Amino acid sequence: MRKTDGLLKLLGLCILAGVLVAGVLFPVVGAAGVMSNQASETVDKTSSDLADIPPPLVTTVTDSEGAAIATLYDQYRLPVSDTQINPAMQWALVSTEDKRFYDHHGVDWTGTLRAAVSNTAGGDTQGASTLTQQYVKNYLINIVYRGNKIGQQKAQEASLARKLKEARIAIQLETKMTKPQILAGYLNIVEFSRQIYGIGAAAHAYFDTTPEALTVPQAALLAGLVNNPAYFDPWNHADKALQRRNLVLDRMVENQKLAKADAEKFKAEGLGVVEGQPKKPASNCVGAGPEHGFFCQYALEYLIKAGLKEDDIQTGGYTIKTTLDRKANSEAKKSAETQVDKKEPYIANTLSLVKPGKERHPVVALAANRDFGTDASQGQTSFTLPSGVWNVGGAGSTYKIFTTAAALDKGVTGIYANIDVPPNYTSKIFTGGGNSCPKTGPPLNSKWYCVGNAGDYGGADASMSLQTALATSPNTSFVILEDRIGSTGPIVDMANKLGMRETMATSAAGRPVDPKATDAQLNMPQLQFFGPSGKNPGKGAITLGPSPLSGLELGNVAATILSGGVWCPPTPIVSVTDRNGQPIPVKEAACEQVIPEGLANTLAVGLSKDDLPGGTSNTAARNVGWDRPMIGKTGTTQDNVSGTFVGGTPQLAGAAMTFKFGGGQGGICDHPSAPGFVRLCPNGNIYGGRAPARTWFGAMKNIMADQPVEQLPQPDPQYMN
Repeated sequence: MRKTDGLLKLLGLCILAGVLVAGVLFPVVGAAGVMSNQASETVDKTSSDLADIPPPLVTTVTDSEGAAIATLYDQYRLPVSDTQINPAMQWALVSTEDKRFYDHHGVDWTGTLRAAVSNTAGGDTQGASTLTQQYVKNYLINIVYRGNKIGQQKAQEASLARKLKEARIAIQLETKMTKPQILAGYLNIVEFSRQIYGIGAAAHAYFDTTPEALTVPQAALLAGLVNNPAYFDPWNHADKALQRRNLVLDRMVENQKLAKADAEKFKAEGLGVVEGQPKKPASNCVGAGPEHGFFCQYALEYLIKAGLKEDDIQTGGYTIKTTLDRKANSEAKKSAETQVDKKEPYIANTLSLVKPGKERHPVVALAANRDFGTDASQGQTSFTLPSGVWNVGGAGSTYKIFTTAAALDKGVTGIYANIDVPPNYTSKIFTGGGNSCPKTGPPLNSKWYCVGNAGDYGGADASMSLQTALATSPNTSFVILEDRIGSTGPIVDMANKLGMRETMATSAAGRPVDPKATDAQLNMPQLQFFGPSGKNPGKGAITLGPSPLSGLELGNVAATILSGGVWCPPTPIVSVTDRNGQPIPVKEAACEQVIPEGLANTLAVGLSKDDLPGGTSNTAARNVGWDRPMIGKTGTTQDNVSGTFVGGTPQLAGAAMTFKFGGGQGGICDHPSAPGFVRLCPNGNIYGGRAPARTWFGAMKNIMADQPVEQLPQPDPQYMN
């Protein structure tokens, strides 16, 4: 090299050093200092972000006892303090990334000048970032600009301006944090690939250990990863990971933090990571497992509807304590799967259980024959089968509950009063056609609603009490009650009041209501479709429940009746607390006295005979030895494509639904002599008193085994006759 070249290079370094120092201390001067002030404000704002924007943490979902069932996260991170990190990990990182870490004050001027000369001379862009500067960059990328690609790009662009800004922030941080705090801060936010962030999560995921217990070769592997986590991934690129780990061991030797003989011994060891893939929990409700996943999913959706942001839930480090009763949910799952195999194509069987009460209706179980998960070949699904509104063919005759409640409320009849039970009946008030119109006699108006009974209840002059009719379920009697009420409006309104809130807000086709839809009838809410205002009395079929519904809401109807007519939202939440243990408000709908208590009590008495001899669920009840007072009602839909059972005791209520799910031809065949043998077939024979009732009783018998027997309320004389 010529002497003049050396002098010029030295002069260039001196000038560049002045620029760098000026840039760090006074970014840009001019125009009355406006740009300088703006730059300072930007640096101060970024420093404030580092102090005020907390890192994403893992949210934990628990059962009612506080035991964890699932974790929700965007970044798997388990924060630790500086005293919880093995010195081997600290020295492995310092030796590799910033060996002068304990000597500088945020910026390594020697390395920065060297990188700057290389960059300005047209060479490869060099970093020369200290760990403090890397802490700043990683905090911006992984936390401040998480999910913001433009911000992340700016936080790592190869420009001198970015380096100067980063250096200023690093210098500020060094005045506010100790070296151990900075090192721990860096190790808590840096990425280790596969949604794993921070040394706490990395130690667990890679080696099934803690940061305190990391060995030297384990620490060396993790320290080497931060440079390029994906490239050095030990499961995908074991050879590269091994080379990188050994390089870190050499750097520790060079930095006099490890004896060369020990380094050579450690190099002979394998990587030692857990087999197959990192050991980390699922980041969503799949982690709750096949049994509790439906409950977890409902709790998450419930909180979002209550106003919590999904991203806050996923990243806030919350503790979500739910109302899940593990025993109840396990019994519900077992019973649902006993009746319908989890891998049975095109058939779902669900059970939702809710506690009655005048202040809350806690959900204790949400189960299905299907496992919760993402592997359809194993019968898994992540659809909200027990709680969502599904176009399953309908609820069937369980909707006669609402017709009865409306008739009692309007004074049309009493619970012990006799009502007619003809084999067939044609309503001249309601529309909707029907397939039970008489084939002989004078021609009928095609718009009239015709209905027949599924069984033999006697001749044309037969009659029975309304209480008996609820237990034996003749169709004609309840259409006659509709005629006497005069409109389906009060019936639909009663369904909405008692608990079918989201169900009745859904379109009659099972879709979200679309006001722009051309098919106006099917795309109006069921509240309007079955019970419109004006002179049109509505669709007579409402009493036979032909429309989409939520099994959970149906179960909550029983809870409302058993709560003296007090409706409360079916809540899965006990409490939500943030990362500091402070409560997060959850805005839930207030409980309402939706019908008079006397009416609710009388309705409960009216529904109290279904499990007794002659009732549609008696066989299912008798088979498990059911022996306590309860309310119940079965339902079956047209062509036997679904069946329901809703019931409850004063302590626990719920609904079971067996329905077609995901396709298939024909109806559902249920062989009562072989429980669990439920299949699709050309001509179905499913009834609410079969698989649905067996599911309900099979679970409830065991769940209630250690509970005291409580009596149903007495009827109100106002609604008796």
